[in-house]
Amino acid sequence: MPPTGQRWTTREAIAARHLNSWRQHAPDLFSIVTTPRFAIGQRAFLIMTPAGNILWDCIANLDAATRTLVEALGGIRAIALSHPHYYTTMQDWSDAFGAPIFLHADDRRWLMRNHGAVRFWEGDSFDMMPAIRLIRLGGHFPGGAVLHWEKDNGSLFVGDILQIAPGADRLSFMWSYPNMLPLPASVVAAMARQIDRYGFDRMFGAFEGQDIWSGAKSIALTSAKKYISHLAED
Repeated sequence: MPPTGQRWTTREAIAARHLNSWRQHAPDLFSIVTTPRFAIGQRAFLIMTPAGNILWDCIANLDAATRTLVEALGGIRAIALSHPHYYTTMQDWSDAFGAPIFLHADDRRWLMRNHGAVRFWEGDSFDMMPAIRLIRLGGHFPGGAVLHWEKDNGSLFVGDILQIAPGADRLSFMWSYPNMLPLPASVVAAMARQIDRYGFDRMFGAFEGQDIWSGAKSIALTSAKKYISHLAED
């Protein structure tokens, strides 16, 4: 947040001043980020599966080049979001590629622009497509979700529901990032119990450089234990 506060802009102004940068992490995994940095600066992921491509989280800029590249890679079959901070222009992406949008029902109140493509899911997990599962962890939003991809040894796409720390060898858990307010130990313990149910070796966070390529589950569980122990200290 700049000292001058937030201000309104338009899709056209964003596209005129920014472009999207692509990175290929694996043959079937791309990230997309807007440059120069726009707003929070998060990245989206295009996950390619035999059942169709998934857009995980969203960025505001949907320019002509991005449309062309996405279409060339097979389009988008479904869109899933971790939490409302990344809803941004998800309706525009849905319209462009004819894809439904999956959001957790606990975050329904933060949907500011209704759209017929929105599908609300409930409970702690939702099998969205073969080998793709959405998992509710809560955190800084009650419906905060991560995406579990079963391929190979498993990957977890976490947005900033779980925050990958510098060095990519620790996680942190925050209720408010701008105000640096931590989550309660009980919430972090519940998060750890939930992710312990799933196998994953890799983890991808909301921002560039937040990639853990091996040992991600062990890092996540160890980090949760350490976080809880520090909150419990006198």
